[in-house]
Amino acid sequence: MLKRVVSGLALAVAAVSAAAAQELPKNQFKVIGLNSPTPVSIHDELPFWRKTIPEASKGAISVDVTPLDQMGIDDKTMLRLLKLGVMDFAGMDISKMAGDDPRFEGCDLAGLTLDPDKARAACNAYRDVIDRQMQKNWNAKLLAFGGNTPQVFWCRDVVTGLDSFKGKKIRVFNNTMRDFLGGLGATAVSMAFAEVVPALNNGVVDCAVTGSLSGNTAGWPEVTKSQYPMSLGWSINVVAVNLNTWKRLDPKTQAFLTEQFKAYEDKMWATIKTTVGEADNCNTGKQPCTMGKLAKMTLVPVKPEEAAVHKKLVEGAVLAGWAKRCGAECTKEWNATVGKTLGLTAPTP
Repeated sequence: MLKRVVSGLALAVAAVSAAAAQELPKNQFKVIGLNSPTPVSIHDELPFWRKTIPEASKGAISVDVTPLDQMGIDDKTMLRLLKLGVMDFAGMDISKMAGDDPRFEGCDLAGLTLDPDKARAACNAYRDVIDRQMQKNWNAKLLAFGGNTPQVFWCRDVVTGLDSFKGKKIRVFNNTMRDFLGGLGATAVSMAFAEVVPALNNGVVDCAVTGSLSGNTAGWPEVTKSQYPMSLGWSINVVAVNLNTWKRLDPKTQAFLTEQFKAYEDKMWATIKTTVGEADNCNTGKQPCTMGKLAKMTLVPVKPEEAAVHKKLVEGAVLAGWAKRCGAECTKEWNATVGKTLGLTAPTP
C-alpha cells in the first residue's frame, strides 16, 4: 500500500522544493512520541517534529509533540489511541502492539538479526504487511521504520554468562523475548520502561532488557553492575498517522510529508550505527562517548558457545512460539517476506 501511495505522489513530491513549501496550507498536528530518555527520541524524533518539519514547511506546519512517558501513557495502548484520533501522529515500539496483532513483532523477533542493516532489510520486507494491517484494522497508516541500539541484558550483579539467567527474573517488553527467556529457564516480567530503574533498585527484577545506549541515557548504570551484550532485537519503532488525519490533507502536504518521512527514516538508521559504536564506550567509561553518559559497568563478553545457543533458541523457540501465535497463513506470509530475506523458515503451526 505504501509503495502505491508513494508512486501516486511521485510528481507532487518532485514539485515540493523549498520555495513550494511556502505555499503549503497551514496545519497543526498533535504527536505523541517515544520514551523521552531514549537516544532515538533525543537525537531523531523530537528534533524532527520541533525543528525539521516547521522549518522545511516554512512555518506552514506546526507540531505539538510530547513523549509518551511525559503523558503517562501505557505504551501498549498507543495504536489504540491513534485509531481513536487522540493524536494525529504517533511514534511507537511496534513489538509492543503484538498483543493486538502478532504480525507487529514479525520483523523484530528476539535475536532475529544481529546488525542494523539486516534489521532494516527485515522490516523493509515486511513493510507492506504492517501497513496493510494498520490500515485494515487500526485506522492508521505506516510512514517510517526506525530502531534503537541492540536490546541487551542489564543486571544488578555481575553475571558470568548465559547460564547466569536460569531462575532469574528478567524484565522484557514483548512476547518474543518471553519465548527466548523460556528457553533459558528464566522468568520474564513485563514492565514499562519508566518502571525499570526502581524495580532494579529494589530487587523486583534481577536483570532487565533494553537498548545498550537507551539504558545508559535513562540512568540504568546507577542500579546495575554488569551488561551482557547478547542481542534480543532492536526495539523497532514506527511512525504512523491516523488515517482520518491523512485523508484530510491536501495532496501537496501529503507529498511533502512523504518526502520528509523518507529522510527521517534514513536518519534514524544512520543514528543507530553511531549509537551502537558508542554504547560500549559510554557504559565502560571510555571515549568517544558523545551520545550517552560515562559509566563504570562490567561488560561480560558473549562466548562462542553461547552465540551458538542464541542461534538455536532463535531458530527454535522464538520462531516456533511466534508462528503459533500468528497462525498458518501469517507464518506462510512471513516465510515469503522476512524469512526469505534472512534465509530463515518459521515452522507452520
